[in-house]
Amino acid sequence: MGRFAIRHWTAILITIVLAWWALIYVPASPSYSVLQLKRAIDARDGQSAARYVNFESVARNAGYELVQEKASDPLSQMVGKGAVDLFVKPMAQAAEAYAVKDVNDGADEVQMPPAAAAGAIVMMRRDDGVASTRFVDKKNREWEIQFTRDAYGVWQVSEVKNIGKLLEQLQHKQFNPP
Repeated sequence: MGRFAIRHWTAILITIVLAWWALIYVPASPSYSVLQLKRAIDARDGQSAARYVNFESVARNAGYELVQEKASDPLSQMVGKGAVDLFVKPMAQAAEAYAVKDVNDGADEVQMPPAAAAGAIVMMRRDDGVASTRFVDKKNREWEIQFTRDAYGVWQVSEVKNIGKLLEQLQHKQFNPP
């Protein structure tokens, strides 16, 4: 056994590094969370998919972004942010319920094409406990998504930037079908 290890030390070292990468590094990466989210959506498992989205953080950041876009003076912004903080939990619970239902029903709006998942993984950047990705989907919508870790170390979607533009495009599509 000793002679085998001495002769093949490079192969053994490469095997150990690959095993560490596959068993330790990959499952703790934001890319793995994107893959798991896609897998849960494809399996129509809304509860599993919801595990990878921090609905409260997404709702809070979306609300703050909309208030900043719409409110021009500091008092209006302060009141708007207060309203967002007051209603963020019910908004997040409603968003989660709708998302889980849509994933379970296989709605087209929540499907994640393989190219979008691959693009999100390739464009993933990590800085100080925050990961972010930016990509353009086939409907020419630009997505910038941030991930943070929850208390258990799972990477979750925590912010979707430019939510006002995305909501406007979705609203336009809903009320003006092609």
